[in-house]
Amino acid sequence: MKKMLIPILLLGTAAVSANAGEALWLRDVKISPDGSRIVFAYKGDIYTVPVSGGEARRLTTQSSYEDKPVWSPDSRQIAFASDRHGNADIFIMDANGGQATRLTSHSAAEYPEAFTPDGKEVLYSANIQAPAKSAMFPSGRMTQLYAVNTDGTRTRQVLGTPAQMTAFTPDGKMLYQDVKGFEDEWRKHHTSSVTRDIWMYDPATGKHTNITDRPGENRNPVLSPDGKTVYFLSERNGGTFNVWAF
Repeated sequence: MKKMLIPILLLGTAAVSANAGEALWLRDVKISPDGSRIVFAYKGDIYTVPVSGGEARRLTTQSSYEDKPVWSPDSRQIAFASDRHGNADIFIMDANGGQATRLTSHSAAEYPEAFTPDGKEVLYSANIQAPAKSAMFPSGRMTQLYAVNTDGTRTRQVLGTPAQMTAFTPDGKMLYQDVKGFEDEWRKHHTSSVTRDIWMYDPATGKHTNITDRPGENRNPVLSPDGKTVYFLSERNGGTFNVWAF
């Protein structure tokens, strides 16, 4: 693999309101598939801002906590998690704002990962029911991957093991970050059997392939628009977290 230098988009100076100071700790940043806008979470609400910069637009105004936004393939909708009914459920709304629709209502916490390529389902992680053949030690961290229709009418289990930060390749395969056990994601220079790796799953064959098999952390896969390059975070070569690509 080659180490690559890429420009980093800093959102620290985004104006959240006319009277606010510098906005800090902006999280869950995602660029829309059409490249026009950025969605992010800030202080428990969802905002968008043009990629060219400018004033950020607040999309949610509930007293609840909203986070983990993801874009639909056509950049017209945003799915996110909200605890407005007690625990984190999946909601969907127009990317320009408006009324949000609740898609899930299980008592387990549910967090969106991505839309399916056809835009008809939202993939989400939740610890609801692990299949007996893939059950791990009982922990809320050991989630399964589910899908729900964008009208909330049907849910299904996609994988019985954790698959986070999912992204689809042009030929229909799925990239994801695994979870092997408990480990604080903020721990630095961690090397053990439970560090995260990036995998590729082929729905046609059911095969999972570890494509960053090494002792240290490798996570947060992001696919380039042309589907030819995967960017990810890694602490390899003794360094701190940097962006790598393959």
